[in-house]
Amino acid sequence: MKQYLDLIQTVLDTGSWQENRTGVRTISIPGAMLRFDLQKDGFPAVTTKKLAFKAVVGELVAFLRASRSAADFRALGCKVWDQNANENAEWLANPYRQGEDDLGAVYGVQWRAWPAYKLLAADNALQLADAQRRGFQVVSTLEEDGKPKVLLYKAIDQLRECLDTIIKNPGSRRILFHGWNCADLDAIALPACHLLYQFLPNATTREISLCLYIRSNDLGLGTPFNLAEGAALLHLVGRLTGYAPRWFTYFIGDAHIYENHLDMVTEQCRRTPFAPPKLILSDRIPDYAVTGEYAPEWLETVEPSDFSLEDYEHHAPISAPMAV
Repeated sequence: MKQYLDLIQTVLDTGSWQENRTGVRTISIPGAMLRFDLQKDGFPAVTTKKLAFKAVVGELVAFLRASRSAADFRALGCKVWDQNANENAEWLANPYRQGEDDLGAVYGVQWRAWPAYKLLAADNALQLADAQRRGFQVVSTLEEDGKPKVLLYKAIDQLRECLDTIIKNPGSRRILFHGWNCADLDAIALPACHLLYQFLPNATTREISLCLYIRSNDLGLGTPFNLAEGAALLHLVGRLTGYAPRWFTYFIGDAHIYENHLDMVTEQCRRTPFAPPKLILSDRIPDYAVTGEYAPEWLETVEPSDFSLEDYEHHAPISAPMAV
């Protein structure tokens, strides 16, 4: 994790101070990248403080189940969404909020049930037939500019489609899913920060890599959490599709440190990192490389207890407030 500490130091040395929506200033730089060889470098868990690994995998499982309630996250061991759901004044006043613990259509909803619509001319039989063949269903008929139209809808499971493509067409460079749904930005507690995931399988080497783009990343709290979560997802996808995880590349748009996190990150930079741990997936998760049986339903049935860290040595925990 030396490159993580190097990034912190780069922001401290070269960043500039900015105001933001939280009211807590940040020092930031535009554009940053971290890259891990998971086969040689181990699992990217921060060791200069204790990683809240149970919360990491709890959040991941909630995303995989398309949860939109902070109560679901809590039940899985992740409390990081409580403030966003129930203490964010802007969200509390939002007319789309559906009561206590509601978060709106956050990450997992977009990952597993992206709300897709098509508005087609009523007399275009070929387009209508093709859309329905692809699973779209007619919602209603209406007029637009005096012309009859048909509105169709489908919930798209982007992540499942990624796994299907890895199995059927691993040479595709279109194996990705997105969390930034413009139509829902005004109806969610927090727009997606880690918003674009691209899987890159190599059918020759039987390795799979992941590129993750994060529009805005809090280096003190967010980066360690998101690194571990992205790497855990890559390991799970690799297990279910028969590929060994290899490269994990992590792009950040706005890399920043909150002013009230300076003591925490400075202390981390003074500490010497330990050797990285190893991620262990439960044997109960089917291994496609061994069984040859494709079982994508494990995206929904996996539990936080199916993920564990082996030989995880770390420095003492450091706490810091999360900006909401």
